[in-house]
Amino acid sequence: MKTLYLDVFSGISGDMFLGALIDLGVDLHQLERELRKLKLEGYHLHSASGQRANIQGIKFDVHLEDDHHHHARDEHEHEDQHHHHHVHDEHRHKHEHAHSHEHEHGRNYAQIRQIISASSLSDWVKAKSLAVFHRIALAEGKIHGKPPEQVHFHEVGAVDSIVDIVAGCIALELLGRPSVYASPVVDGTGWINCAHGKFPVPAPATLEILSARKIPIQQCDEPHELVTPTGAALLAEFVEWFGPMHGLTPTKIGYGLGARENKTRPNVLRAILCEAATSDHDWETDTICVLETNLDDISAEILGRVMDVALTQGALDVFYTPAYMKKNRPGVVLTILCPVAEGDKFAEIVLRETSAFGVRRNISERRKLQREFTSVRTEFGEVALKIGKLNGKVVQLSPEFESCRKLADQTGLPLKSIYEAAIRAAKT
Repeated sequence: MKTLYLDVFSGISGDMFLGALIDLGVDLHQLERELRKLKLEGYHLHSASGQRANIQGIKFDVHLEDDHHHHARDEHEHEDQHHHHHVHDEHRHKHEHAHSHEHEHGRNYAQIRQIISASSLSDWVKAKSLAVFHRIALAEGKIHGKPPEQVHFHEVGAVDSIVDIVAGCIALELLGRPSVYASPVVDGTGWINCAHGKFPVPAPATLEILSARKIPIQQCDEPHELVTPTGAALLAEFVEWFGPMHGLTPTKIGYGLGARENKTRPNVLRAILCEAATSDHDWETDTICVLETNLDDISAEILGRVMDVALTQGALDVFYTPAYMKKNRPGVVLTILCPVAEGDKFAEIVLRETSAFGVRRNISERRKLQREFTSVRTEFGEVALKIGKLNGKVVQLSPEFESCRKLADQTGLPLKSIYEAAIRAAKT
């Protein structure tokens, strides 16, 4: 299982992210081929080896063609990224830009959704690109007091930003859709130019996007914006947790170069492709959150409801273990297994829905057999089967309960006869 760790010590923008992934081995031609599926015109990609503070990496750019408003983004990255604070009055917008490609500057969120949904990109890339845009639309909408649908992205609606975001999702897919972790997020200080004067860093949209996912942010004394709204939205969508590296084996390191030479730190994003600690087994490993609480004063009906709520909300598993507690009270330990990023959501469910005053939280590593799903033909009919393999050998065979139950109901036979027939058929 691959993991990608992003070192956001010097910020992140869409093009730094792509530069780093190309440095890790994402093929630019494959990226271009996939991007053609968007059917967008008027741009080309540019990827070049370069240095920031003597660190060798890749500078990625989307160059817009035939548009004298936009220079290559190398020089104007820091200005470019701030036009996202304009929400244009349509009428004025047409006058201002009559001489340029209007459609490249004022697309609203609904139009961008249409372009992505209508493309022949993979379902995963479409879903993730739309999710990243959704985060930006919510942030812009909140700042400007509009519903997300009506937000006109000035900068993010322009071709280069659409390409940045979709290309970022494609690049992750080309890397094999790794789990993404990141260091704590660092932005600079100082001021940015926006529609009506100056605004302190972090930019309003960046701050909204990070706050919506409750991502911690710290500032350093670099007097520039380091985290752009696009960079923030990529982090918010993909990163499972933020913190120092833990138990990861680095296998390849890439550097994405930003637009300028900083004073206090190299303007680079370091991307580290890792493997989880290696072993002699081909099992899958992942990390989950385990939440637990002891309950001795709650009715069985409420407990049943808590299990339903948690499973509906996407918990991986929910169970109760009988326990004898203080004052000789019989009670239960409620345990919820869930994805790490959703630990707080489920902790809140427990605190709201039960009588608990606290929840214990552990991060747990799992080892999982390689799984295959198949079906076998028995003398009573077809049964679905789950097979678990370790190093190529079948070590578990498990007929699916629902499929066996259906056959038992149809034939009037005991459930165990169906199970036995399924296992016999699987072993022959």
